[in-house]
Amino acid sequence: MNKVLWIAAIAAVAGLGATPTLSQDIKAEKMSFFITSAGLGNGADLSGLTGADVHCNALASKVGAGSKTWHAYLSTQGPGAVDARDRIGSGPWFNAKGVQIAADLDELHGDNNLTKKTQLTENGTLVNGRGDTPNQHDILTGSQLDGTTFPPGEDHTCKNWTSSSQGSAQVGHHDRSGGGANPTSWNSAHGSRGCSQDNLVGTGGNGYFYCFSAD
Repeated sequence: MNKVLWIAAIAAVAGLGATPTLSQDIKAEKMSFFITSAGLGNGADLSGLTGADVHCNALASKVGAGSKTWHAYLSTQGPGAVDARDRIGSGPWFNAKGVQIAADLDELHGDNNLTKKTQLTENGTLVNGRGDTPNQHDILTGSQLDGTTFPPGEDHTCKNWTSSSQGSAQVGHHDRSGGGANPTSWNSAHGSRGCSQDNLVGTGGNGYFYCFSAD
């Protein structure tokens, strides 16, 4: 199946055929960062990095930002492991309203402008956080604080984003609050309860992840 058909198939499964509700001041031409407004619905099984990237591109296309190359901020483990930070270019990155969230990789993984109010979806809308119903602040990353992968051993990526049954996924808190070893971390707060959709929801998420344009 070619990429265009694959994007259409994933979009249909995710319910992306409907016209999205957009913020009136969305700046698609400047946007280079967003949180997915919808997951794939199969827990942390994203069909690997390729499937996650296709989802990012499908969502971006719906709001007029499909000419850019989008990559999911996700790490993998084991042979051929990938660091999330190496997938997203060098910055700067802007949200859907044109607000800069980080100038470069050092700032992104340091003193950045990532808050609940600035970490918007591709539609320019807020994602539920702690205190909202339901709480959806857990964002899949599989990454350590510096954006690198975990060493082999304990699974932090739900079998490199191919499992909805075994393992765990390292998640960040987009609202910079909650529990876990690093509760204020946007990319590495704690591990999920499991890899199924129910487990992700039960931990405080919904299978969302970050998308960055490396263009």
